[in-house]
Amino acid sequence: MCKSKKSTDVIRSTTSKSRNSRSSSIFDPSSSNPVSLTDSASYYKDNSRSSAISGRTSLSSLRDSLLPENPHIYDLSEIRLATNNFLLKPFSSSSSSTAWRCVIRGKDVVLFQRKFRCPIELPELQRRLLMICRSHHSSLIKLLGAGASGNYIYLVYEYNTGANLATCLRNPKNPNFTVLSSWLSRMQVATDLGHGLDYIHHCLDSNFVHNHITSSSVIVSEELMNAKICHFGTAELCGESVETKGASSSLTRADSKSMKIEGTRGYMAPELQAIGVATQKCDVYSFGVIILELLSGREALKYEFDDVNGTYKKVNVIDLAREAVGGGGGGVRRWVDRRLKDSFPVEVAEKMVVVGLECVEEDPVKRPDMGQVAVRISKLYLESKNWAERIGLPIDFSVSMAPR
Repeated sequence: MCKSKKSTDVIRSTTSKSRNSRSSSIFDPSSSNPVSLTDSASYYKDNSRSSAISGRTSLSSLRDSLLPENPHIYDLSEIRLATNNFLLKPFSSSSSSTAWRCVIRGKDVVLFQRKFRCPIELPELQRRLLMICRSHHSSLIKLLGAGASGNYIYLVYEYNTGANLATCLRNPKNPNFTVLSSWLSRMQVATDLGHGLDYIHHCLDSNFVHNHITSSSVIVSEELMNAKICHFGTAELCGESVETKGASSSLTRADSKSMKIEGTRGYMAPELQAIGVATQKCDVYSFGVIILELLSGREALKYEFDDVNGTYKKVNVIDLAREAVGGGGGGVRRWVDRRLKDSFPVEVAEKMVVVGLECVEEDPVKRPDMGQVAVRISKLYLESKNWAERIGLPIDFSVSMAPR
């Protein structure tokens, strides 16, 4: 009996040490034998299997580490079933991700498939997932959980009815129509985005960077025209090059040539293009571009044919805004989206242009902090409401986003 008990203790001790060594491993998607993040705890019955989180950590230990908020950990079989083995028509698709609208565990969700960019240590990945899933803000689309397999991570976000901001401003079926047809509706969007980004930068235990702020990554709700930020947590969970507030980067322009820079043309801050490291000031830059889009209705960046030279020229909303400000009296009024039909407070519009241009300063040091921007825009929103009340315009709005 004593000999048998001793052998059992040895086995338990060996198993415990093995588990501890596995937990400290690095999550490397380039592993020669990557499998699903959601493999069950039966892994320990077969030493030939490995988990995609660290190559060696079980689903049960990951779930335990995420309590009490406990984000959902989705099995690859669930994801395959929800997407009809990935044959379901994508909700959206780009070079960096594919998204499906589907139902998982009885919830209407949007599922994003993205590649991991670089290895992440298991404890850090767990910390980030827990932090992101427990965040709550009315201007953020909530991350419900994640799953992984091989070099891919699957991020599951709650589905919200509405349309992205780019479509709201520039309806592809009718360029002359926009659901954001009132000045207040656009100020509402700007205010929501400002507070959402301020929350991401300052109100969590860790200083996050969004790194995907574009007019296509903002959803405008159909009922009250509130704006919600998509893709919160994507940069951190995918291992993109992100520098948090107060951190320093040793990357140089030469380093950026060998790395994949994440960003969208027209929204990328100059320093992000130069060294490939996203900071909170990069988010401020992208936000500034969106402000100028909201005011003018124009695309962040487009190419227009020049009849004189017979070539295409690059036109960006930042240069157009600077020309409007420098054009003397009435420049901003003529530049603001004509579909607003001159029904807006000109002084507030001029102040909003200034805010937008400050956010897109070439030097990141000169850009304001997102908290400061959110406060300024909130004050301008209140000024806009007072203006609307004085002239008898409706304050509340509820519209249909159906094409007209």
